[in-house]
Amino acid sequence: METEWQSRLAYDQWTAVPVSGSRPPARYKHAAVAVDEKLYVVGGSRNGRYLSDVQVFDLKSLVWSNLKLKPNADKFEETGSLDILPAISGHNVVNWGNKLFLIGGHSKKVADKITVLFIDLETHLCGVVETSGKVPVARGGHSATLVGSRVIVFGGEDKSRRLLNDVFVLDLETMTWDMAEGTQTPPAPRFDHTAAVHAERYLLIFGGCSHSIFFNNLHVLDLQTMEWSQPLLQGDLVTARAGHAGITIDENWYIVGGGDNKSGCPETLVLNMSKLVWSELTSVKQRDPLTSEGLSVCSAIIDGEMYLVAFGGYNGKYSNEVFVMKPKPRDSSRPKIFQSPAAAAAAASVTAAYALTKAEKLDFTKAEDPNSKGAENSSEKDVTNGVKAIREEKNVLELSLAEVRAENARIKGQIDEKNGTLSELSKELLSVQGQLGAERSRCFKLEAQISELHKMLESMQPIENEVQELRTQKSAFEQNIELASAVQIQKQGSGGVWRWIAGGNGNA
Repeated sequence: METEWQSRLAYDQWTAVPVSGSRPPARYKHAAVAVDEKLYVVGGSRNGRYLSDVQVFDLKSLVWSNLKLKPNADKFEETGSLDILPAISGHNVVNWGNKLFLIGGHSKKVADKITVLFIDLETHLCGVVETSGKVPVARGGHSATLVGSRVIVFGGEDKSRRLLNDVFVLDLETMTWDMAEGTQTPPAPRFDHTAAVHAERYLLIFGGCSHSIFFNNLHVLDLQTMEWSQPLLQGDLVTARAGHAGITIDENWYIVGGGDNKSGCPETLVLNMSKLVWSELTSVKQRDPLTSEGLSVCSAIIDGEMYLVAFGGYNGKYSNEVFVMKPKPRDSSRPKIFQSPAAAAAAASVTAAYALTKAEKLDFTKAEDPNSKGAENSSEKDVTNGVKAIREEKNVLELSLAEVRAENARIKGQIDEKNGTLSELSKELLSVQGQLGAERSRCFKLEAQISELHKMLESMQPIENEVQELRTQKSAFEQNIELASAVQIQKQGSGGVWRWIAGGNGNA
């Protein structure tokens, strides 16, 4: 089976690994790392429940197993409420020596300061590491990047869901924390981002989110000058995302999965950290497990070849599948993207000046050789010319710096002007909103009056019916009176004739 699935792999394409036997519970927001052809998966979350297990996937036999941990204590009472490894999610793991260090994360046991746990891969002992110094607040969704014997922690959100953008450094040799103060504009507070280190000097922060905004920007912290910058990127457009995973191989940074709570990111990206060029390596179908948020990706060497290994995640469904990719070998070039031509000249000048300073401090104890005076004069002349060139470069750099400062001042003026315009527009908006509120209130009053009139009209309808009936009765009564009057007149007329006739006969 091992030979079969490896033989089917194509470069830069994800392939699901066939698994022998049972699989661990599906999860996301776990931590994972590959050591000696084994994938270690620690904790995570599923259906709102934190997990406290350590699952191990053998990348040779393709079999899962559960790592049985031992407490790091002489006396340990096993009780139902006491766990060797607390249930944890949103944490980070780094491999240093024969130990895994779990840094931070969310758990039911709320702490004020960040917790560091260790797992010894040889003895399987597990326990809390006592740290000192400027210990950061507890957090989850942060990044923890190993640089030599130091771990650099950035961002995340604390137990009150307050977003962070601070930088702390943990020295693994002394287990001492220190806070790193950066200059210039740092990234906005965020969590569920990714971080990587390039050339042992530059810390890169990509993506992540606040409670309402998803980011697609890249920030760089120079670990020597502690200066933040946001360099110009080239290549393919990158969508905003959080909950993605990243791993570096040489100068390439591979980004997998993530999303924006609406849809997952199907593309696997690679950033050339020396040239700052984004490119889309491959893509999967929507709803594929590799489009999940909270998945993990790490690099592993299997039979002498490098692979990417992805596990878990959530995209509407929790995943427990393992995917591998064989990255195509890429040319590695000398790091140069973080330096403009002026910065490169400055670096060369500093290097030359440092070399000259070191040379001046050397103690030459050998006797002078008369035949070497000409060579020494030539060397001194070369040094003089070098110093002159350095001074000229310094003048050029100072001019460039002055231009940059002037440009910054101009941009600041434009920003202030825009802010002023925005303030005026905000005032106008508030005024219009006030007028709109008054008009709405007047409309409500008119609607209430109209409703009252409708009710009055509805109550008058029976009265109108009675009036109409009375009119009908009156009309009928008047007709009866007219008819009776006509009859009476007729009767009176008939009686008069007869009386006239009778009177006439009497006279005769």
